[in-house]
Amino acid sequence: MASLATVEHRNQDATVYVGGLEPPCSEEILTELFAQAGRVQSVYMPKDKLSGVHNGYGFVEFLSVEDAEYAMTIFNMMKLYGRPLRVSKSSLDKPGPDSGESRNVGANLFVGNLDPDTVDEKLLYDTFSAFGTLIRPPNLARDEETQQSKGFGFCQYDNFSASDTAIDCMNGQFLGNRQINVQYALKKNADGKPGTERHGSRAERMLAQARQEQNAASGSGGSTVRPNNAFMGNNSNRMPPPPPPPPMAGLPPPPPPLPPGGHVPLPPPPLPMGSHMIPPPPPPMAGGFPPPPPPPLPPLPPPPR
Repeated sequence: MASLATVEHRNQDATVYVGGLEPPCSEEILTELFAQAGRVQSVYMPKDKLSGVHNGYGFVEFLSVEDAEYAMTIFNMMKLYGRPLRVSKSSLDKPGPDSGESRNVGANLFVGNLDPDTVDEKLLYDTFSAFGTLIRPPNLARDEETQQSKGFGFCQYDNFSASDTAIDCMNGQFLGNRQINVQYALKKNADGKPGTERHGSRAERMLAQARQEQNAASGSGGSTVRPNNAFMGNNSNRMPPPPPPPPMAGLPPPPPPLPPGGHVPLPPPPLPMGSHMIPPPPPPMAGGFPPPPPPPLPPLPPPPR
């Protein structure tokens, strides 16, 4: 397998970071698993120098960027040894312009009162990613020994519009079997412990707005992710259906739409034998000339004897 120095000099665009690995996982198992997504070039799992046990994460390098992106799509949040994997683009733990740390604007949410038996990282991701882009997979607090959920977790968005929408739509809603509590998380102090001030302050929002304007001015763009309206109760914000495509050349035009009610009107019943209908008078001609008289009706046949 590869060493750290080898991985650093390989194609990082084709390398994925794999976190959430349990102790039984090995480089051979990781290679066999990710080979289902593409051709694996190398696998590296950093290990403790004394115990020889890996640190719970690794790097998988593919021969192509397409295989790496496909692996992130199918393996992210998939459970291995009962624990969901976190698969993302590798940066060798060095924050770059697209890393989670550089995109963290303070739109960090606390999700409490979670059911430990029914709510896991996958359910949190499927639920809260509908409101915007999460800069990293949800962090569900677990006991270090038993890996049992403590009943709360954290979600981090890349903009405050998404986090505000998630609070408005999910706070007080039922997830699993409990009514969850969604609010902005507490900021950490210098010692890494939670403080008393929460995220989402006016200062953080002003800094996020300034960063977005700076990115737009430099051409890097800002976040344009819109929340998924399927999680909202207001249907007025949904986009109207697209218009039908124009007919192709050489094909007959599509039939006209049905009238209100969805029923096609039936033709009038046929007239009985021997009856005649006087046709309506034609419309007046242009120029003021009277219309010609209608043609005479044919004589009726004599009655049978």
